[in-house]
Amino acid sequence: MRIDAHQHFWKYNPQKHQWINEDMKVIQKNFLPDDLIPLLSQHQLDGCVAVQADESFYETAFLIDLAEEFNEIKAVVGWADLGSDALDKDLDQFSKHKKLKGYREVLQDKPVEYMLRKEFIRGIEKIGRRGYTYDILIFPNQLEATLQFLKRSPEQPFVIDHLAKPNIKLGIWREWKKELAPIAEREYVSCKLSGMVTEADWKSWKPNDFANYMEIVLEAFGPKRLMFGSDWPVCLVAAEYEQVFELVDRFTDKLSPSERKINYG
Repeated sequence: MRIDAHQHFWKYNPQKHQWINEDMKVIQKNFLPDDLIPLLSQHQLDGCVAVQADESFYETAFLIDLAEEFNEIKAVVGWADLGSDALDKDLDQFSKHKKLKGYREVLQDKPVEYMLRKEFIRGIEKIGRRGYTYDILIFPNQLEATLQFLKRSPEQPFVIDHLAKPNIKLGIWREWKKELAPIAEREYVSCKLSGMVTEADWKSWKPNDFANYMEIVLEAFGPKRLMFGSDWPVCLVAAEYEQVFELVDRFTDKLSPSERKINYG
């Protein structure tokens, strides 16, 4: 089975989706499974993982409802307030939904120390005991804190989204590589080859802009802990689905057939 391991759905609301600014006008509209399914079929992908784009329980319920309706949605990464005293109750309300596989918050918009709070670590432990993964959405300046966070949560499965968003537009990579390395050493941490085009120059990126970054994460995580994610429809501000897919598809040509298969989920 070949999976797009990272994409989003939404019914566009200017108030709820304020992060979609005027520069991103192309995605200021609804994006639903009927829009994505033809793209998955075109690229011989069997399904996708729907990831939260809004921090609300409504978002989690919305994605679960879509997953129950569309077989192509193989898994959901929802949202919960992991630092809440009511977390157990909140998790209980979604526990019967088998396609819910993990949780995520928009850590990139939080203070660096947010993930180091004892309440947050406690929440991570609770979702870990229930068998959920946690997607880590951060910028490079949060990598050092992320390592400290991981040390406090051993064996919990984590996924780094979007390579931790290196500054591809400016070609900056040395410090990012250095701080990502000890994170990648932890066998329970995986990484998504996703979100790259939006970290590059939206209007003038070239395929070669990404090669060094993909080489670095391949060396650090190995093929078994990398997966492809389109970050559709966010990617549309900089590239079409086909372009995003081909970046990773061509890069993985160097891998053996068995290794290459792993990278699509």
